[in-house]
Amino acid sequence: MQGSLSAIDIGILILYGCVLIGMGVYYTRKCRTAEQFMVAGRSIPAWAAGLAVMSAYTSSISYIATPGKAFDSNWNPIIFSLCILPVTWLVCKYAVPYYRKTQLISVYSFLEERIGAWGRVYAALAFVLYMIGRVAVILYLASLLVSTFVPWNIGVVIIIIGLITIVYTLLGGMEAVIWTDVMQSVIMIAGILFCAVSLSFHVFSGPEPLIQAAIDSNKFSFGSWDLSLSSRTIWVMIIYGITEALRSLLADQNYVQKYCSVSTEREAKRSIWIAMLIYIPLTAVFLYIGTTLFAFYSQGDELVRAGITRGDQVFPYYIATQVPSGLKGLIIAAIVAAAMSTVDSALNCSATVLLLDFHKRYFNPNIGERASMVFLRLGTVVWGLLGTGAALLMIRAKSILDVWWQISGIFGGALLGLFLLAFMRIRLRLWQGLVSIGVSIAVISWGTFARDLPASWQWAQCNLDRIIVGATGTAALMVVACLFGLMNRNRDIQT
Repeated sequence: MQGSLSAIDIGILILYGCVLIGMGVYYTRKCRTAEQFMVAGRSIPAWAAGLAVMSAYTSSISYIATPGKAFDSNWNPIIFSLCILPVTWLVCKYAVPYYRKTQLISVYSFLEERIGAWGRVYAALAFVLYMIGRVAVILYLASLLVSTFVPWNIGVVIIIIGLITIVYTLLGGMEAVIWTDVMQSVIMIAGILFCAVSLSFHVFSGPEPLIQAAIDSNKFSFGSWDLSLSSRTIWVMIIYGITEALRSLLADQNYVQKYCSVSTEREAKRSIWIAMLIYIPLTAVFLYIGTTLFAFYSQGDELVRAGITRGDQVFPYYIATQVPSGLKGLIIAAIVAAAMSTVDSALNCSATVLLLDFHKRYFNPNIGERASMVFLRLGTVVWGLLGTGAALLMIRAKSILDVWWQISGIFGGALLGLFLLAFMRIRLRLWQGLVSIGVSIAVISWGTFARDLPASWQWAQCNLDRIIVGATGTAALMVVACLFGLMNRNRDIQT
């Protein structure tokens, strides 16, 4: 596949990068204040904010991993997306009205009000560190894919994509982020729909349709109903889907900042529903592509001869060998768009959290508008460079997926628990909060690292499916914190 892009395809990619930077320059004139940089002056229409929230849910991982999962196994990931529906209702019912009423920009200020400053500091710090890891993984995966099509070193591709994203995010703030996300969402949806239609033509035509091979192999199954948490059952996906959707819509600055960029509470709710109602069928299309790829390559040994050994390699191979020039460039642009729409949001939100939750809260409460803008842009650059640098380090990693599980588990696991405590109004003393977080991190570390232990240590091994380790850490935090809360309540009653 190396170097298989034509001059037209490369030209499309270069043009796409220039358009992104041009959009950043255009929106610079609308980005004069810190509030405009962070929430676009709360002037974004609901449909645009909805597409931006949806794009935060998808990434270059969706283009690679989701079809790959369907190719290797079945439609099990659709359970994750369906779990978003009840969570969206809960968030719109209870969280959005409060977030909008208080006009918050950083969602972590909510934690200080409800459970204390320690909660805000931990959550904000965990978030900005988590964002470095997220930016690194997304940049690396997108660059790994692009580098298979162009004769450039992967490190060069990482730097180019990282710098372009930093520049337009730095110039235009949240308005540039959202409107580029809108453009990127359109490109992404058009790209996968073209592939889905093209594959459908191949696998459903003829007297003996190839799709029968996928049906015979049970590729459309949603998974097993076995009561087990050690394999990827439907129950495991329900647990993972509910906890991840809650963490994203309730406790992740990436999502909250976008739906707080609209003018009213009603528009905020509309934006979330728009995002989720697009995301669910989009996931189905990604899975459908993986299933039809299985059918398409079910006859012959083309994949074996091409050295394809994993499901997540199949879709890039199909793009390289079956998609015509011009359209190939657009689809690669769509994959890069999916990565950039995640990275630009991460950079803007990280800068926002650094300003509001640390600099303005503890170091310079009276910071002026001009100084705030300088800090926000500097924060965007610094976090962008840290994420790009971490992506370069990923080149030497043995398993990117293992690295991502460790990053998301350790830094993201306790966040949801803290927000659930806040909504339950359980206040803890500083030491109690730290102990609760410590227990959560210990459980997550056990779930992450205590794998494939020697026979003498089998009793300590974690056999839970890796994707619910974060949910297990959240549960551990909640149990310990609720016990502390009950102790505090009994002590207050006695006194």
